[in-house]
Amino acid sequence: MDSKVNIAIAVTGASGAIYAKVLFDTLLQHKELFKNVAVVMSDNAKQVWQYELNNTDYTKYPFIFYEKTNFNAPFASGSSSYSALIICPCSMGTLGRIASGISNDLVTRAADVMLKERRKLILLTRDTPLNLIHIKNMETITLAGGIICPASPSFYSKPKTFEELVKTVTDRALSLAGIEINSFRWNE
Repeated sequence: MDSKVNIAIAVTGASGAIYAKVLFDTLLQHKELFKNVAVVMSDNAKQVWQYELNNTDYTKYPFIFYEKTNFNAPFASGSSSYSALIICPCSMGTLGRIASGISNDLVTRAADVMLKERRKLILLTRDTPLNLIHIKNMETITLAGGIICPASPSFYSKPKTFEELVKTVTDRALSLAGIEINSFRWNE
């Protein structure tokens, strides 16, 4: 029996492209754990990546990339074998559309599929402060089975670089998706 999994990653236009980059790097370092890594990026996500990271290196990753309008992507169907979707970073607009059941692009359709199939949906939200609408949308997604994982890094691992700091969040998201990699654990 193959223990490798299929995982989907969505990148939205929220600030924090470094989170997506570090997640991509980690997935690449642990490629033996995955059958497929599928990625969908919004147009805004590509713009934010270029602005914040000063490159278009997202085009260099050897993952399967899907256009945001491609509803034929395998993870847009409940009959697929994708076990998790991590939205990293997740904008409040995307969060609101998911909470409202609006599947107007591949990101929101894939999130809807994960919720209806009772699979792992992890949203790395990246906004502050939160208004009551954001909080209620988070509650709705949580009650529907999704996991809100704010992009709030931990410091007890004593990270020395931005990437190490961000990795405290992305490794946690992978763990929440049921993918265990060797990462810092408190008091271990």
